[in-house]
Amino acid sequence: MFLIRSGAIEGFELLVSQLGQNPAELLRQCGFSSAQLRDPNTYVSYTRLADLLDRAATACAEPMFGLRLASGQSVLALGEIALSIRQQETLGAALRYANQHISLHAYGVHVDQVPHGDLIELQLGFDFTNASGLSQLVQLSAGQAFNSVARMIDTESAQLKIHLPQAEPAGAHWHSQRFAGHLVFASHFAGVSFPLSWTERKPRYDEELLREHFQQRIRLLESLYPGNLQAQVRHLIANLLPSGECSVERVAAGLNVQARVLQKRLQAQGTTFRDLLQHTRMEIAQRQLQHGRLSITDLALNLGYADVAIFSRNFKRWTGCSPRDWRREHRGGPAD
Repeated sequence: MFLIRSGAIEGFELLVSQLGQNPAELLRQCGFSSAQLRDPNTYVSYTRLADLLDRAATACAEPMFGLRLASGQSVLALGEIALSIRQQETLGAALRYANQHISLHAYGVHVDQVPHGDLIELQLGFDFTNASGLSQLVQLSAGQAFNSVARMIDTESAQLKIHLPQAEPAGAHWHSQRFAGHLVFASHFAGVSFPLSWTERKPRYDEELLREHFQQRIRLLESLYPGNLQAQVRHLIANLLPSGECSVERVAAGLNVQARVLQKRLQAQGTTFRDLLQHTRMEIAQRQLQHGRLSITDLALNLGYADVAIFSRNFKRWTGCSPRDWRREHRGGPAD
């Protein structure tokens, strides 16, 4: 199944309302609910989300709906990966890292770096399509790629272009002052392009983005798990594991407390950070082995293990059998 974080359509309900339509009804027609959008890290059907964007564009009479949605989004619409890629040495390395770990955000999309003369093209590719050829999803994704690159190198130079395969809509349609001069219609690919030399630049450290991320996370945790510290910690662990940087210090920072304070609070509740880390890893591993498409090696990496053998040994200690045997028994499909 093709899946994407619901956070990818951050601002959807607000934009639809501003355009005079009922977002709850559009969500219902595509099998979604407003409750699913509360937690941006809930995975939803990628194909149905693409159909939702198309339906919204038609209902709102806005042929540039996807790009318009992206224009109002923070780069945090991409989730944890938007933070992790900034730790790479160069923009080129950050983009390679993003493609390698795109499953943190979505299953069914890939981003290829293709040199074209003195430019580099970030070409979006999807493993599925729909009746419109994913026109609105392409707009949204290309706009999000633009936002990410522009924020990483702190520029919105006219050399940074958004490429859309579709022709420019006829008649009056929405234009963004921010995207003015950046749009290329009827392009041979979907994505963004910029000078090849930019790939050697170092992504800027973005303290403001980190603050915004933690403020959003704290508000989310308080709304999802009011007064439930253990659930809040497990939620943060689940989202930090794929970055390889899931530590008590990072989790504590996500809760806006010191690590030692967090540890004392957990001890007072009869548990430890280590216990919650192990329980969360086991829960994610079992869910992925039963329903996911990741190989066992990739699953181990996404759980923060540097060595698949260590993951396999721990999993056998938790369940009494190897990940391969557990998958075969609970899903009935071939082991990888």
